[in-house]
Amino acid sequence: MSWNTLDRLDQITELKLLSQEKPVLIFKHSTRCSISSMAWNRLKRNWKDDDAHKIQPFFLDLIRFREISDQVAQEFQVFHESPQVILIKGGKAVYNTSHLGIQYQEIMDKI
Repeated sequence: MSWNTLDRLDQITELKLLSQEKPVLIFKHSTRCSISSMAWNRLKRNWKDDDAHKIQPFFLDLIRFREISDQVAQEFQVFHESPQVILIKGGKAVYNTSHLGIQYQEIMDKI
């Protein structure tokens, strides 16, 4: 599983540009939340190596990088939740869900 780490504010602009060519997925994770850990583990178990050809995934530790998490919410006009996935296409959030709503197949169906 090859997820990129979202750990710099300037990456948000890069994500918008990347999403013009390939959908981008952000997984916002709280290391203090058991539901977040469960959702993250479930997503990792289902993730397939060849998914990287279809979608560009990013992992955001929102405890360490709260400022980035807040900027993601503002930039993509989504309400902050944790855990949360945000799917970006063409520079805009086209799908987001949180908690137990985070389902691998549903995400893949949206791309």
